[in-house]
Amino acid sequence: MKSKSATLSSTEKALKILLAFVPNNYEMGTMEISKKLDIHKSTVSRLLHLLTDHDFLYQNPDTKKYMLGRSAAKIGNAVIKSLNNSIASIARPHLEKLCASVGESVALEMVSGNNIILAYQVEGHKHLRFSFELGEQVPVNVTAGAKTILAFGEKDFVAQNLKQKFVRFNANTITSKKKYKMLLEEIRKTGIAYDAGERYEDTHAVAAPVFNFEGIPVAAVVIAGPAFRLSPDFLESVIDPLQKTAADISKNLFY
Repeated sequence: MKSKSATLSSTEKALKILLAFVPNNYEMGTMEISKKLDIHKSTVSRLLHLLTDHDFLYQNPDTKKYMLGRSAAKIGNAVIKSLNNSIASIARPHLEKLCASVGESVALEMVSGNNIILAYQVEGHKHLRFSFELGEQVPVNVTAGAKTILAFGEKDFVAQNLKQKFVRFNANTITSKKKYKMLLEEIRKTGIAYDAGERYEDTHAVAAPVFNFEGIPVAAVVIAGPAFRLSPDFLESVIDPLQKTAADISKNLFY
């Protein structure tokens, strides 16, 4: 009885060989790949040479083993660059769907360099809707999206943002760095962050993080509106659709 791999085309076998190096790109030899993929050694050897000739694989001259090469790296970099430049576009249909579902304004707060900005908005249709200023760098101590991004962010990125002066907007604003760090720990447990009138007293918001393929938070989905409409019961009711929206966008970023 033929093995499953025996029915694969050469193209499919070549793709399986490339994927065998994901995610860590450890060096592997011909026999190791042959056993791992259940593909005959002679076939593996032929395809390894073909992939190496086109720089999809690199052969270590000392160990004679293989790893992903320059062409594979170029494709990976092109995908990453495309995703980084298209996060708002990728998120747009998901944000519009969420807005229609919950009836309040929805926004995308996004990492831009060492800052976090308001990148996109979908305005709700109710009276006294809340509008965002696109491109605005957000004060990280008050906005729900920034809090959830920093809660899961890389150490250096978090440290850079915590260098910002915490401006007090009103009595609800957190200005203590110690208290803020404790809040980030709590957000890591729940996956949800709030703005309880910390910038504008009559505005509340709730946010969930969006992750890229490396598991790094690159954005946050935010639901915001007048405090009298975003009651505790309302906020509780939108957590599931909010988190699903963030998860769907993350999935489109290959998380």
